[in-house]
Amino acid sequence: MSSPEIASLSWGQMKVKGCSTTYKDCKVWPGGSRTWDWRETGTNHSPGVQPADLEEVVKKGVKTMVIGRGMSEALQVPPSTVDYLKKNGIDVLVLQTEKAVEEYNALAAQGARVGGVFHSTC
Repeated sequence: MSSPEIASLSWGQMKVKGCSTTYKDCKVWPGGSRTWDWRETGTNHSPGVQPADLEEVVKKGVKTMVIGRGMSEALQVPPSTVDYLKKNGIDVLVLQTEKAVEEYNALAAQGARVGGVFHSTC
């Protein structure tokens, strides 16, 4: 199962190929995607992305995780979150969201088992 391409990204809107939903923030993994609802884990810009935000994607067997920190990189990614991924044997890329989507799509096009969480505003 391949990771779906992110078809478009603009401020506050993301579309994933093969999915009719328009996301504000989203999670993607081989074979699927869904809304990334920060309220589920109490996520906020600071301290930022927590292991609980990534658990669902990690369980899909990804080898690389791409984290999009927002258009202005307002979303933090603490070292503990990066450590969590590394302890699970997952490579991690933490980038501004437009760059993160480019990297994610490039990896997905190569057939990599890549997952991601993307913040599409600040």
